Amino acid sequence: MIVHHADQAMDDKIEQLRLRRAQSLEMGGADGVRKHRESGRLPVRERIDMLVDPDSWFEIGGLALPERRTAKHVPGDAVVTGFGLLDGRRVAVIGIDASVVAGTTAPTSMRKQGRLIEQAQRAGLPLVLLCDADGGRMPDVSGWRFSGLPLDFTTFLKPPPEQPPVPRAAAILGPSYGDSALHASTAHFVVMVESGSVALSGPSVVEPAIGEHVTDAELGGPAAAAEAGNIHMAVASEADALDAVAAFLSYLPSHAAQPAPVVPAADPARPAADLERVVPLGARAGYDMRQVLECIADEASVLPWADGWGGGLLTALGRIRGRPVGLVANQPIVRAGALDPAALAKERAFVDMCDTFGLPLVFLQDVPGLMIGTQAERSGILHAYEAVVARIAEATVPKVGVVLRKAYGGGHFAMGGRPTRPDFLFAWPSAELGFMAPETGVRTVHRRRLEQVAAEQGDAAHDELVEALTSEWITEAEPWEAAAQLSLDDVIEPAATRDVIATSIEIAGGQRPERGRWTR
Repeated sequence: MIVHHADQAMDDKIEQLRLRRAQSLEMGGADGVRKHRESGRLPVRERIDMLVDPDSWFEIGGLALPERRTAKHVPGDAVVTGFGLLDGRRVAVIGIDASVVAGTTAPTSMRKQGRLIEQAQRAGLPLVLLCDADGGRMPDVSGWRFSGLPLDFTTFLKPPPEQPPVPRAAAILGPSYGDSALHASTAHFVVMVESGSVALSGPSVVEPAIGEHVTDAELGGPAAAAEAGNIHMAVASEADALDAVAAFLSYLPSHAAQPAPVVPAADPARPAADLERVVPLGARAGYDMRQVLECIADEASVLPWADGWGGGLLTALGRIRGRPVGLVANQPIVRAGALDPAALAKERAFVDMCDTFGLPLVFLQDVPGLMIGTQAERSGILHAYEAVVARIAEATVPKVGVVLRKAYGGGHFAMGGRPTRPDFLFAWPSAELGFMAPETGVRTVHRRRLEQVAAEQGDAAHDELVEALTSEWITEAEPWEAAAQLSLDDVIEPAATRDVIATSIEIAGGQRPERGRWTR
């Protein structure tokens, strides 16, 4: 057999390719991967294998190398980028490789990430970010090099105006600083493992810069990150985190111009009749709103979103008759369900996400009002309130509200009250509506009269008048006159709540034009 030189040359080239390909898969090498595992973390390629469907991984940029070459081999410039199928749907993935140079960022790795983001956005594919990096790499990004990083904020942080947004989900699987933290800040859903942390800069930068000695956990661990509103869920393991990412994406379309995916309907976890017992009549009695969600949403369909901050408000993804919805509900066991700046900021972000991706909004109201006082004012309650009511009013997805027990003052409006233009607004017969709660309202509006009665007739007369005025106030707050004047669309029995919401969404959804709100 005669071997032609051209054939031999191609064989050599292919062998060279295979050698380089093998080197690109080494990550941090045997020693780097071992140390990475000893820290309790999985190598990035194992993470990707756990995330995507078998045999579906399609990598790009695998042969990338640092601009500044050193004796240390840095495969892929410490980041893995590509596409795979997740539950049969294609997604784009950025996985930081912390087994080599601590996953730090340099020009090539930044270019890879930016290119993958642009491709995902252009193709309309959800973006999954596996975060585990120790910030910028020195000296690769020092001096003039930092200013020249290939980082385009017009595409890195959000889509171009002509392209519909895609869902972004981030899993914080280790210390995540620098661009990994930036990734998390852009994500619609951020899940963190117990050993993870997220911050603009890590402890190794914080201490020499400002003299503060702090650990990863203190700086940006699950508790600190949840309180700051930087994560939406904390889980025990990397497997749990990747499962949470998959669950989150299952509620959303691949991009904002598509309808959200509908699955077969399921019955709720609890019978609808339980609602009559779950919610007590006394306005001050506490109960867990999550029990109400169990009576309204399809069984096992409620995915909490940001339970770690703004605790007076629950936000969650769920399904009603198989259709994904955004659930917004006061939580009476936390400050009676009053809305503070953190809860309002959480609500605005959640409403924005649901409206962007076409998920109807369901508001379950049991709110005594907005938090007041110096702390609330200094924390920005006014701006937070204005931002959330404006965003709810602008939302074009179906919006359905139900007042379960009480809805007072600005809290009522911030929970989808009539000025925010809900499609339907209902109340239970137990509902109370008004500018203020009766006890506060009576003492505010009738303060001088009460003081005069107390001074002239004594405490007993004062208390008797308070009781009479409170009773009158409660009567005025009952839902009957609101329904008579069409401030409410109807008063419904608690057991009918799920069916009323589902039908209202079907009607309101049928009035909507083709998806296009992302152009706003």
